[in-house]
Amino acid sequence: MTTLSALTLVRNRQAHLDRLVEGLMLSASPPDELIVVDMSDAPVRLPPLGFPVRVERLAGDALPLAAARNLAAALASGDILLFLDVDCIVSSAVCDRMQAVLAEHDAVICPEVLYLPAGAVRPGPLSEVDLSAAGRPHPVRPFPREGESPEGNPGLFWSLAFALRRSTFHRLGGFDETYVGYGAEDTDLGFRIAREGLPLLFAGGAPVFHQHHDGYDPPLQHFRALIANAKRFHAAWSIWPMDGWLTAMADLGLVDWSSDDLIIRRDPTPAEIAAARKDPANPF
Repeated sequence: MTTLSALTLVRNRQAHLDRLVEGLMLSASPPDELIVVDMSDAPVRLPPLGFPVRVERLAGDALPLAAARNLAAALASGDILLFLDVDCIVSSAVCDRMQAVLAEHDAVICPEVLYLPAGAVRPGPLSEVDLSAAGRPHPVRPFPREGESPEGNPGLFWSLAFALRRSTFHRLGGFDETYVGYGAEDTDLGFRIAREGLPLLFAGGAPVFHQHHDGYDPPLQHFRALIANAKRFHAAWSIWPMDGWLTAMADLGLVDWSSDDLIIRRDPTPAEIAAARKDPANPF
C-alpha cells in the first residue's frame, strides 16, 4: 500500500491554509501526512488533524520557492508526493486518484485546477458541489473530462498542483535552487521532466480548486527575480520562458529584450505595479 504526503508552502496566508487543510480532511482518503514549509512573518496555526503534520519554518525575506519545495520533499516520508500551493483546495477524490495513477505509471500528474472567483469560498463548511459550480477551467490548459491525457508541451507543467513518486522527484534532482524568488523554476522542472522521458499527464474528473487572491499581470512586484530567473532559464534551455510577461515588460520600457539578450532598463514604478493588478472578477 502506497502512502501519500501532501506538501505546501505558506507565507502570510493563514486563511488559505485553513481551507487547504479542511479540503484534505474531507478527502475520501486523506493524506498520510501534511508537510508545511512556513515562510510567514508569524508562525501559522493549525488545528488538531486526523493525520500527522510537520511545520518547518524557513526564514528570510526572499521567496525561495524552489528551495522551499525541495525542503518539503526532503521532510516527506510518503511514497507519493502531492505538491499543493497554499491557495488550493482538493476535491474529495484527488488523493485517491493520484495514488491510483502513480501506482500504475511512473509519471508526473497535474490534476485539473478550477479557478474560483472572489467570494466563492464562503464562511462555514466547504461544499464541493458549490465549489464545482463556481470553478472555471483554465483557458489554455486542456484537460479530459475523465481519465488522463498525455501533455507534450513541457511549458504547460505548473507547480500549482502536481503529484509524482518521491523516488522520481529525487531522480529529477528536485527544483533547481539557482532560481531564487518567483518565476520559471517550475517551467525548468517541466523541461527536465521531458528530458528524462517521463510522461506528463493531465488528469480530469478530480479537480483542485484555486482560491481567489489578488494577482498582477505581469507580476511586476517580482520584477528583479523574474528577470534573473528568465536569464537563468535561457542559459540552460536556449529559449525564453514567460514570454508574455517579458513582452509586457518590454512594452512598458522596463527591459530591452531580443532573441539572445534581456537587459534591465529601469525598475517599475509603484504606479506601474498598481496598474498591473488584475480585475478581482477575473479568477485567472
